[in-house]
Amino acid sequence: MNLAYQEALKALDEGEVPVGAVILHGNAIIGRGHNRMEALNDATAHAEIIAISAASSALSTWRLNNCTLYVTLEPCLMCLGAILQSRIDSVVYGASDSRYGAIETFNYKDNAETAYRRFPQTTGKIMETECRTLVQTFFQKIRKKD
Repeated sequence: MNLAYQEALKALDEGEVPVGAVILHGNAIIGRGHNRMEALNDATAHAEIIAISAASSALSTWRLNNCTLYVTLEPCLMCLGAILQSRIDSVVYGASDSRYGAIETFNYKDNAETAYRRFPQTTGKIMETECRTLVQTFFQKIRKKD
């Protein structure tokens, strides 16, 4: 999670919502990413999507079996779809997302298991305070500017 947090700091430095992600296959990092929505003018440029794309390139397959995604914020529904489609085995996340979280906050597990016949193992609230504080501080600064 520390490496995902470092990716989130990169997003913060770039003026993006500070979310970072890292994908491991065994002990090897095969994908990393941070939010790039503003820089790329792309609503799909979430940290998880960028990390999944990098991991798929590294393994030369879209099937990311035996991989673990570490992400600083609970994935949204779009990212959960990409996680399911790519067959990532487990997801470890930092802070819950009260607006868009699709794993714990809004539970889509039953529907996803029906559709995909699988759901990744999930572990939440790892480095929760640090991850939550980073996002909250970012939005407090944005609101002060307005």
